[in-house]
Amino acid sequence: MVKQAESICSQAAPVLRESEKAELWSWRARKEELCSTFVLRLVSCVQLASKLSFHYKIVSNVTVLNFLQALGYLYTKEELLESELAILKSLNFQINLPTPLAYVEMLLEVLGYNGCLVSVKRLHGTCLTLLDMVYLLHGPIYESLLRASIENCTPMEQGRKFVSVKEDFMLLAVGIIAASAFIQNQEWWGQVVEHLHSITSIATESIAEFSYAILTHGVGASTPVRQQPGLHHLAARPLRAAATCNI
Repeated sequence: MVKQAESICSQAAPVLRESEKAELWSWRARKEELCSTFVLRLVSCVQLASKLSFHYKIVSNVTVLNFLQALGYLYTKEELLESELAILKSLNFQINLPTPLAYVEMLLEVLGYNGCLVSVKRLHGTCLTLLDMVYLLHGPIYESLLRASIENCTPMEQGRKFVSVKEDFMLLAVGIIAASAFIQNQEWWGQVVEHLHSITSIATESIAEFSYAILTHGVGASTPVRQQPGLHHLAARPLRAAATCNI
């Protein structure tokens, strides 16, 4: 909707500032144009998402039209297609982008096949909550990781090395899963970390450090480091391996 609003404003004819009334009418018309299609655009976003997730037969055009009709909106199949096309054009057709959730779900599926002793279904629910939390606390979490992982570097070198860590969805995913495993069952936390290391080749120290940051900033629980002192020594080089591999 933000993209559409920007498009409408950029394509609108320049307002002749003859009076405040004319200018007010112009903005009111643009607002009505956005509001009149708001629900349709939301439903079209759901349709596009369903197609990306191979659920297009469930969220079909007929289902969508019946849903909109129940809400008091009357649209045709042609208008549904035009709405989807408008969204795709607004986003420059860049919609099939990777997300941290996709990485989390992929790794959880592999963990399930590998015989992880912690319930993957329960892990999934906790991972969703922690992903939301990491989004809200993104700044403090990554700031603490930056301070802990890079030593004896100039500020420019720190930024250059750590940007790859901030953009690494796989690293974020293993950290989320490890933190979720610690919340669900501390006894099997070490096994989950070893599984994640085997699947992704990300150092166990990096996985543990990421889960440490997530837990301490968001949950305030006893950290994996203190619970499993024999598994990792994180103080010396928590994410240095990950930063080096991603440069």
